[in-house]
Amino acid sequence: MRNQQFAIRPTAPAAARDELTRIHFLDDHNTSLTTPSALLRDLYDRSWPEYTAPAVVDQKLSNLMATADVDGLDFLDHHDNVPVTVFYNLALQRLAFAPGLDFQLTDPLRAMAKIQLPVADHAGDDFTLAELVQAWYLLLTTHTKNGQSFLDHLTTHGYFEPLVHDASVEKPLIFNGKSQAVFDTTRLIREVVYVESPQDTDHDGQRDLLKAEIIRPAETETGLKVPVLYTASPYNQGTNDESGDALMHNVNVPLQPKQPNDLTLADVTAQPDTTPLPAERPVAATTKTAVETFAREQSYTLNDYFLARGFAVVYAAGIGTKDSDGVRTTGDPEETTSTIAIIEWLAGNRTAFTSRAATQAIPAWWSNQAVAMTGRSYLGTLATAAATTGVAGLKTVISEAAISNWYDYYRDGGLVIAPGGFPGEDTDVLAEETFSRELLPGDYHRIQAKWQADLAAITHGQDRATGNYNSFWDARNYLKNVKNIKADLLLVHGLNDWNVKPRNVNNLWNAVRDLPVAKKLILHQGQHIYINAFRSIDYTDIVNLWLTHELLGVDNQAETLLPNVIIQDNVRPETWNAYADWDAPTNATRTFNLQDDELVDATVTTTRPAATSFNDQLPAEQFNRYTHHIDQWQADLLGDKHNAMFNHRLLFKSAVLTDDLILDGKPTVDLRVAVNQPVGMLSFQIVDYGEAKRLGVSPTVLARKALDEGYRWREDDLREFKPTATTPFKMITKGHRNLQNRTNVYHVDELKPNEFYDLSVTLQPTHYRLLAGHQLGLVVYATDFGMTVRGNQDLQYSIQLGDSTLRVPFVTEQD
Repeated sequence: MRNQQFAIRPTAPAAARDELTRIHFLDDHNTSLTTPSALLRDLYDRSWPEYTAPAVVDQKLSNLMATADVDGLDFLDHHDNVPVTVFYNLALQRLAFAPGLDFQLTDPLRAMAKIQLPVADHAGDDFTLAELVQAWYLLLTTHTKNGQSFLDHLTTHGYFEPLVHDASVEKPLIFNGKSQAVFDTTRLIREVVYVESPQDTDHDGQRDLLKAEIIRPAETETGLKVPVLYTASPYNQGTNDESGDALMHNVNVPLQPKQPNDLTLADVTAQPDTTPLPAERPVAATTKTAVETFAREQSYTLNDYFLARGFAVVYAAGIGTKDSDGVRTTGDPEETTSTIAIIEWLAGNRTAFTSRAATQAIPAWWSNQAVAMTGRSYLGTLATAAATTGVAGLKTVISEAAISNWYDYYRDGGLVIAPGGFPGEDTDVLAEETFSRELLPGDYHRIQAKWQADLAAITHGQDRATGNYNSFWDARNYLKNVKNIKADLLLVHGLNDWNVKPRNVNNLWNAVRDLPVAKKLILHQGQHIYINAFRSIDYTDIVNLWLTHELLGVDNQAETLLPNVIIQDNVRPETWNAYADWDAPTNATRTFNLQDDELVDATVTTTRPAATSFNDQLPAEQFNRYTHHIDQWQADLLGDKHNAMFNHRLLFKSAVLTDDLILDGKPTVDLRVAVNQPVGMLSFQIVDYGEAKRLGVSPTVLARKALDEGYRWREDDLREFKPTATTPFKMITKGHRNLQNRTNVYHVDELKPNEFYDLSVTLQPTHYRLLAGHQLGLVVYATDFGMTVRGNQDLQYSIQLGDSTLRVPFVTEQD
């Protein structure tokens, strides 16, 4: 295994001693010890908090090997010195690494280097007392084999339990710049409030009340004010899965010709809603005591982790959900307004009530008015939306796999494009699925007619007939408002996420590059997943360092210590590399020309062959098979020339690469293309051709419930990306374009049959290491069975290869 820790804060010896004293690893007793072995023995005695009997601790130490021949107890009892090798032999075993399997007792430092575990500075072969203290400090920050820091491991075994109940202990407790689990999770307070939002989306003449579920430390009852992690999840109060499935759109329909237009961006720009709002509800009384509670929230394990560390957590589903007012609107400004209403209340700028009767107001009196938003997918999307408002109180967002522009989620290049794995889904389907007011029959009876009318309006506005960008989509484009962002950003996305495609995070990253806010980006090799329980990267520590700085104001160097960009390597397992940027404007570009059924470097290409063609229409039996077996279609699409897709796509390959090529950014395909009818689309995939074991896009569970979020608290599975069986190819990225949207996604161009047109298509951004000995491939096709409509039309596409190129941005190997 390989261990990457980006969040260990370098700490000077004096500060390290102070912190070790604060967490009771140093005191007057052991700092008076005169030999390194006596000090190390004392530190180990303290590191088994679950064992109080000295004889049991002795037994534990005797079960560790200090050298190949001497156990830990024997060595420390009979030596004054502590060799560096002995320290790390014992340390590796405490970190759950096995002698003979993970490391050799004769050379532990070799294993430390291979696994990439930090080693403390030392002048000689033996640690001095001062060096030993610094080594122990660093060891506490080091990750175990099971993916958590040694101090977190000790915490889950009760190390901080005496401090949890000690009123004299200053909370929050900070060690190495991170908040520690010294809050009692058995006494967490759960309460419900109803925030009055400045909107009336159900038009009942009253402002919408929004249910919020709060979990906060019991210590807030005695005056401690705490920061808040807020997750806006439209799924939080339940979903209407069957109703959503019933609304799924048929994608086995032909691509329709569009009427050419001369629309400009101004023609499709959404206009603000100027409907007057109902007055605020009068506040007759105020209380600090909630009247409703709840048993179990739909939690996010990263939030659970911070509950033990003194952060409050708030979950809210927003307008149109169970126990709240309003209707679902899927991504528009009304949904953003409902999202930030919760933040405004947490920051002391909005009213909430103890019940839907709205007779008693209740402030967030326990909040320190510093809020972070967390969550993946729709949850992260709403965090992004909230950030673009510049709402006061929102200090940072940790936005994972988030949409930055809903057009880029459900559309692409003038085409209706499904999120990967969900053909036929659209904004109306998602609205119906999350309209959990339906789960309360009485409430739904009163709102049903209004909801059905609004749902029909969503269906009309999304315009599946053309796939064009219009005012409906413009209203759902958060990128227009990035100039308002004041919160710092931690963005996380999967390079193989074909649900929320990488363009969403790429466009946001490029838009905020020059904003005066701190911003960090983590790109992994997975699909639409969380990465907070991975073994190879200290993601939870990164977030802890980040939030401790952002919400508690601790000067822990988070902004400078963490790299701007962290990208998981697609070739070397458990490897994460730091970069200064992603898709930087200064990236170099390599251009390939399409010729003679291969990609040839444009610097040596001179001939321009005639056009080559393919037909998109498949035999009925083959078409029907692919509609039900998309994985088989994908394999055939990328496979050799003799399979069922031979006449239905063009496949180009480069010469075998002599050096690694690291793609970084957005590949672009430039074509001269014609089609035999006044309608058409093209799809593209960039492919890595070469036999190799490749990382799976879904993580493997290494150990069930192996990660404790705190002492006797909730747990999470330990996961990691593992190499799959050897495969001959892998799709790197893809893209699509309607041939009538050659100019942009709102301007419709004329398309005359059999006339050649210039087309430039920017594909989804990526970062991918293509190995020497492999070939870079480009597949040109039309119907994408996983994403586009599937009309099986008799469309003949022709491409003039001599006038067609692929441009790929790249970077060189990092030092």
